[in-house]
Amino acid sequence: MLTPTLALDLILERLPRPAADLRPLQDTLGLAAAEDLHSRATVPPFTNSAMDGYAVRAEDLASASLDHPVRLRVLGDLAAGGVSHSVVKVGEALRIMTGAPLPEGADAVVPVEDTRCGEGPGGDWMEACKPLRAGIHIRLAGEDLQKEQLLVKAGHQLRPGDLGVLAAAGLPALPVHPRVRVAVLTTGDELVDVSDEPGPGRIRDANIHALCAQVAACGAIPVPFPRVPDDRETLKQTLLRALEADVVLTTGGISVGDYDFMKGLFEALGAERIFWKVAQKPGGPLGFWMLQGKPVFGIPGNPVAAMLMVEEYVRPALRKLMGFANLHRPVAEASLEGGWSGKVGDHRTTFLRVVARREGGHLKARLTGPQGSAILSSMLTANALAVIPEGLDRVAPGGPVTLHLTEEAEDH
Repeated sequence: MLTPTLALDLILERLPRPAADLRPLQDTLGLAAAEDLHSRATVPPFTNSAMDGYAVRAEDLASASLDHPVRLRVLGDLAAGGVSHSVVKVGEALRIMTGAPLPEGADAVVPVEDTRCGEGPGGDWMEACKPLRAGIHIRLAGEDLQKEQLLVKAGHQLRPGDLGVLAAAGLPALPVHPRVRVAVLTTGDELVDVSDEPGPGRIRDANIHALCAQVAACGAIPVPFPRVPDDRETLKQTLLRALEADVVLTTGGISVGDYDFMKGLFEALGAERIFWKVAQKPGGPLGFWMLQGKPVFGIPGNPVAAMLMVEEYVRPALRKLMGFANLHRPVAEASLEGGWSGKVGDHRTTFLRVVARREGGHLKARLTGPQGSAILSSMLTANALAVIPEGLDRVAPGGPVTLHLTEEAEDH
């Protein structure tokens, strides 16, 4: 059987290239830039005031003090959005609002709260009681952005701050990779809706909710097809409808039982099997196919196994299909409090649900509880997966483990 690393490599190698289109700026939050984005403008486009106050020549106020304030003649007012045709000369000032262009001759702005003003025979005046340096309280043209400056690299996930900068830079529409639509099928005659009271031999369908949430959490669009019965023809028709999505994700019916039709059905429809079964616990019967040019994941129905396989395989694949540069969660080394014991001689990779925390500059982890693949409550507090390599059947208390930090953003 394949190792988890090789299985993921095979998935990522076979994925089609991500689509790209041009979308209005306001519709791109959370999407990946499809190409490098550069500024189309100089920001700010002109030197302007950073304060409400008076535009002045700093040298005029060099001797200003509380005992000997300097009085300047006020030429007029300049609001943001206006343009002044005045030139500030020796002994003059211009009342100015935040964002208004700095008039010719001025090289600083005195905040209004640092002045006194009035009227006299010579017209309006203002007095300043302390000196200031040239360049204070002004914003220089281009101090924020330069034209053609690289702002966002291809593959970067666009955040609110990015959109603000891109708007200032004059980009009303962006080339981005769209979200992919993921058909999520849960199968099994035993499943009932969450709102139903399960009868004898029946259980509520937790997978449809958990897996759709995982799909949405990575930025894709879940398309649920819940509770497909274990009937070959019904499964076939549902699967054909599911192929209208970009990706198909099925849970259950993938093993070797008498009612596990999914694997054979994929191949009867002409799917190319990339692999089936991975040397891992939980989630060994994981399979991956390409059908009509679309990725198809067959995932075991045990709820913990299903969630772990989506985290480890489907999430990176969806991120690649959506053009993100970073596909994988952060990896860290930790000590495992309490240790762990597995099956002697087991040659599978084991994924353990753990709670990780930092203590004294070191990362420590503890199991969330029993690790059975059907114990969904073990996911309640988990914030990481401890990855136990093949051939290792014991970790001593405090021994080293490698973690995938599942609550942190991808970093590689």
